[in-house]
Amino acid sequence: MNAAGTTGRTHAAERAENRQWLREQMNPYFFIAMKDEPEALAVLTRELGMLRRNRRLILADRDKALIMAMVDQPGSLYDTLRRLQEREISYAMIAHSDDPIPGLDQNLEIQRFEFDRKTNEDILAGRDVQVPPGIRRTVTAAVRKYYPDLNLAGLDRLLRILWLNNENYVRISPPRRVAQALRLLQEGNRCGGLYLDVEEREDGTGVNESRVFFAVGNPPQKEFLLQVMEVSNRLDLGVNRAYCLTISNGIHPYFLGTFYVRRRDGEVLQRGSELFGRLQRELSNTQLLATRSHAYREFVITGHMSGEDATLTNAFIAFCHSNLAHNQPDRFGLDDVRGAFLAHPEIALQLAKLFRARFDPAAEDRAALYERVLAETRHEVAEYNTGHRYLDEVRRTIFHCCLIFITRTLKTNFFVLEKQALAFRLDPTYLTELGTDFTADLPPAMPFRVTFFFSRFGFGYHIGFSDIARGGWRTVICRTPDDLIINANTLFRENFVLAHTQHLKNKDIYEGGSKLVVALDVSDLKAQDRPLETWRLYKLQYGITAAFLDIFTTDNGVARHPAVVDYYREDEPIELGPDENMHDNMIETIASMSKRRGYMLGIGIMSSKRVGINHKKYGVTSTGVVAFAEITMAELGIDIRRDPFTVKFTGGPNGDVAGNAMRIMLERCPKVKIGLILDGTAALCDPEGADHGELGRIMLKEDLDAFDPAALHPGGFMLFRTGSRREGLRELFRRVTRADAGLVEEWISLDEFSKEFGDLVFSVPADLFIPAGGRPETIDKDNWDRFLLPDGTPSARAIVEGANSFISPAARVELQKKGIIVMRDASANKCGVISSSYEIIANLLLTEKEFMEYKERYVADVLRILEKRAGDEARLILKRRREQPGALCTEISDSLSTEINANYARLFRFFQARPELCLQPLYRRAILAHLPKIIVAEPRFRRRLAQLPQKYLSAILAAEIGSSMVYRGDRETEFEDMIRLHLMRSFPTA
Repeated sequence: MNAAGTTGRTHAAERAENRQWLREQMNPYFFIAMKDEPEALAVLTRELGMLRRNRRLILADRDKALIMAMVDQPGSLYDTLRRLQEREISYAMIAHSDDPIPGLDQNLEIQRFEFDRKTNEDILAGRDVQVPPGIRRTVTAAVRKYYPDLNLAGLDRLLRILWLNNENYVRISPPRRVAQALRLLQEGNRCGGLYLDVEEREDGTGVNESRVFFAVGNPPQKEFLLQVMEVSNRLDLGVNRAYCLTISNGIHPYFLGTFYVRRRDGEVLQRGSELFGRLQRELSNTQLLATRSHAYREFVITGHMSGEDATLTNAFIAFCHSNLAHNQPDRFGLDDVRGAFLAHPEIALQLAKLFRARFDPAAEDRAALYERVLAETRHEVAEYNTGHRYLDEVRRTIFHCCLIFITRTLKTNFFVLEKQALAFRLDPTYLTELGTDFTADLPPAMPFRVTFFFSRFGFGYHIGFSDIARGGWRTVICRTPDDLIINANTLFRENFVLAHTQHLKNKDIYEGGSKLVVALDVSDLKAQDRPLETWRLYKLQYGITAAFLDIFTTDNGVARHPAVVDYYREDEPIELGPDENMHDNMIETIASMSKRRGYMLGIGIMSSKRVGINHKKYGVTSTGVVAFAEITMAELGIDIRRDPFTVKFTGGPNGDVAGNAMRIMLERCPKVKIGLILDGTAALCDPEGADHGELGRIMLKEDLDAFDPAALHPGGFMLFRTGSRREGLRELFRRVTRADAGLVEEWISLDEFSKEFGDLVFSVPADLFIPAGGRPETIDKDNWDRFLLPDGTPSARAIVEGANSFISPAARVELQKKGIIVMRDASANKCGVISSSYEIIANLLLTEKEFMEYKERYVADVLRILEKRAGDEARLILKRRREQPGALCTEISDSLSTEINANYARLFRFFQARPELCLQPLYRRAILAHLPKIIVAEPRFRRRLAQLPQKYLSAILAAEIGSSMVYRGDRETEFEDMIRLHLMRSFPTA
């Protein structure tokens, strides 16, 4: 009994000593923050001495919580975060004792993690939830006292978001702590999703400790906290305490971090200091530098490079690979390019040094510094020699490409702190410097501009073929490493071809053609991580938009942001539009960002928004496609409004182009038989044509897999890509056939499915084929002959391309030689971009309120313009085809585009040089002829023409005159007029 009593007293005394030590050594807030975990505190008090024999002590380990006491050693937090990388942390708390644990030389470290992230749906579902009045009052008082600059108008909404994400945190935290989190959330929103600040502690302890506040909208999903801690360690900033929340705002996640840091050299971390500047740059760079990249693992963690230089190296790799590999993928594959930089970090750093010399706004005597470093770098690249002749030649080419990239970049946002992507506006003549070995597979035309974008999760290009340019933004989602490599290999060429095609297509409007194509890397995400894929998509698009605005928002032609060194110094009106994987909410976000940042086009940067003309709702692209189809079929003797005919489609009933083309045909063509439909979800083949009623039921609402097979006619069948099942290792797909006796269901293998699905577009006969969806060059030089039936006749008499580049140029030629009329994309689907052009005109001439008031009238005017533009070109192509036997429709289309664009370029230069002409009566009539009737008819709108930027007036005049000279001109009469005018000028009467 005595021994037991002695032991009990000893244990009690030890607990009392531990309790006393913890009270003395741990910050008081530690106990407040742990108030909801009394059992964990009890374990810590009882078992603290165990840390003299063990590295860690588990205080709590549940599905949604992990709390550990650790011996504070270098890398302890890093190791924990490494082990937790697959778990989504909703709350993290790190705390340290002031002095070592009794009996040890190391301090105590407490790590607390919670894994209870709320979804966007959870937050949206709680919009009516009210925070208890008492909590709201105390938090509001703390905000007024400590953060009087915080906007109280949004306080209730922000507090509700915090409450819905982590009610317990709001309940147990002191009001000032909650106020800090609200301030972080508001400042993060105000700064576009990236905010950093520091303040010195005010507790009078004499300890040189500072609070670092860091907020990130839509942070990287994996290893982000780990990367932030790595930055602090690399900058010799000890993190004594940290409180980090990851919450959802109902749209995407938000990271809110408060870190109590001490400089290891004993000094104070102050705002404006050199160290704080480095911390700003490195924490900002966490949005750009992927932790799984080779440069991060091999250069940053090892201390060979800063995070910024590693990001720049990754951008070099992406640019060089995508510019060299599209023509020579075997020689300049991703591994080859990346290997060149990884094997020679000293050259990567030299190239980074050159880049900084050219673009660092803080550099003194920048021109002289740049010339000196340029000479050094050229010498190092030219003299690169390891004795491995073939490898040296490849790597020398790669480094030379990077050198061209740096010297031909005209402006970049690299030195902007609040960025989530990089933008580099290049002089397009860099392509000439690269040489024909790397450009031979591109259309023989020089772009007006090339802009390269790079982010943590992807990269891409904007390529434009004129000063004022417009075209869609396509994001290609790469879900496997192979997807990424294949798309990265071909992305630049695909972008170039699409932009060039767009330029041919834009001949009727004042904007030239452009395209923005970006590859998004989600290859590290699992199939069940689809919500993370969407967040990553938005992160990429938001970051690239901000980077775009960093360099293209100008004052008097010069980039407005002081961190952007601008060697171009011209206003650049660039218009975007939605394309693959551009969602409505991002369309609105991009427009509002442009307006907020002061870009010259305001909300006019983006088409198909609420204050605009939604392509899918109004079927603007399909209006032109169907007009081309109607005129083309009339050439073949078929009146589609009265006669029976058959048509096959790629693209489904819920797609913009295919769905609206089907809708228009069902409305106008009662005898149409839609014999084949293919989309990403299913294939429908029906010899009697898809049932009009069932197709109408799902039209523009659901994909093809929602079509009820019971509506098939005998002999019809459907193949379903969705709803597959597995039998052992085999994946099986459903095939449903309508027999005379009813439906027959069978399950076929992947090979059988792929063969039959892929063959349908070639083998199903129809009068008309409208490819209105699918990947570029589905029909190419190697498979075009499959479009012929066994008897040698084509499986369709006419093809009207609703989708861009569905048929390769070589295949188009071969198909037309077989007697098929092919109306190419640059002509047939041009009405989408024409509609977008008129949307931007509305944004420039009407207020948002006026547009919404007159929207239906304005759209009706635009639809009439679209019908006319499509009809003018279709009839002219067929007229010239009749006049020139043997001429191919696609060649005629190209020649019309070339002719009109040449007129435009010459006229634009003329009016830019003679701006006083634009609003003179004769020229003003041409401008009015280009505009919707409502603008012409309403005097208050008509008077606003003078407010248009000079470039726009010149461009509208050039477009209207240049196209009318071709569509309505008579070349013989015009030539005669030119001769007569020449004679009158040169040989006046005596």
